[in-house]
Amino acid sequence: MISSVDVQRLFLQAILSRRMLSQKLAAKIWEKCIEAVKEANATLDIEYRNDRNSWDAFVAKINDELNPLDLEFAHLYDEISGKEMYAVVNRKGDEIAQMATEYTPIEIAYFKAVLEQIMLAPNESYCVSSLAALREVNSLKSNMTKSQAEATLSSFVAKGWLLKSKRGRYSLSTRTILELQTYLRNTYENDILECTICMELVTRGVACYTPQCKTRLHTHCFNNYKRRNQKCPSCNESWSDANLTKLRPVGEAAFKEGQDLTRRRVRRKSSEGDEEDDEDAEGENSEEAEEVEPDPSQQSQPSQTQQSKGKGKRKAVREESMEVDEKEEDSPPPRTQRRRSSRR
Repeated sequence: MISSVDVQRLFLQAILSRRMLSQKLAAKIWEKCIEAVKEANATLDIEYRNDRNSWDAFVAKINDELNPLDLEFAHLYDEISGKEMYAVVNRKGDEIAQMATEYTPIEIAYFKAVLEQIMLAPNESYCVSSLAALREVNSLKSNMTKSQAEATLSSFVAKGWLLKSKRGRYSLSTRTILELQTYLRNTYENDILECTICMELVTRGVACYTPQCKTRLHTHCFNNYKRRNQKCPSCNESWSDANLTKLRPVGEAAFKEGQDLTRRRVRRKSSEGDEEDDEDAEGENSEEAEEVEPDPSQQSQPSQTQQSKGKGKRKAVREESMEVDEKEEDSPPPRTQRRRSSRR
């Protein structure tokens, strides 16, 4: 028997076949679902209302159906166009769960590596060059080739996980910010920026030019705010037309040539009792190499006591020395690593 509940069922079937859709399109699909149900059962009293309160009430009903599945019909304003976009997202907080059905574990690991470089990009640029993105293959414990990485990056762009600009730089898409927001907030808690107006993540927009001011705004939030206000919402600095050119960009416009030529950036991981966090993988390898490095005097020759012992003892010492040598080959000499770290 057709009932009003079938409106939600038809709507969910329609939106699940799409990755993302605008609010206008989603509302149009809702209207068509109502028409289809009423045509099947003319006795139903269901009315479509094209107003915000009715739409929000309908979205709440949809989310009541999705909550037991740890899903949500969530929305976000596109950072470039300012359009309100919707998508069904996973709110379960496990790492990159949304991508598990589309990509292999190696491809997901590669996406996370590129994502990390985007999130840690200097100057609040939140983008990486094609060269830097391909370089992340070297950080994977796999045999992914550069040609495979190029194809995977193209797939990320084609399926809406990344954006590629005309200058060949990769940045986060609206889909990634919306569907992976829980992961981004949990993983990069100290690296994300929030819009002072809407409190959503900012990877493109403007920043106040006053030193130490934390104001960051999406471009569309800034445009709406500027129509009614002439001062910074945080520090009250004048944002008159004469001072607008002083505003600093957030996103690709803040990218500085050559910033990708510096050392690979690695997220700092907090650990109890440590005075400082490890800054990169090379520093960690250097410390490990120093811990396993044997005393040269002990490695070169056995002591007098060892010389006086039998052949079985000397054989055991040689085997043990060989095991230490194998460890040394796996990690670079610590002195070389310390000199490289000091230059950086």
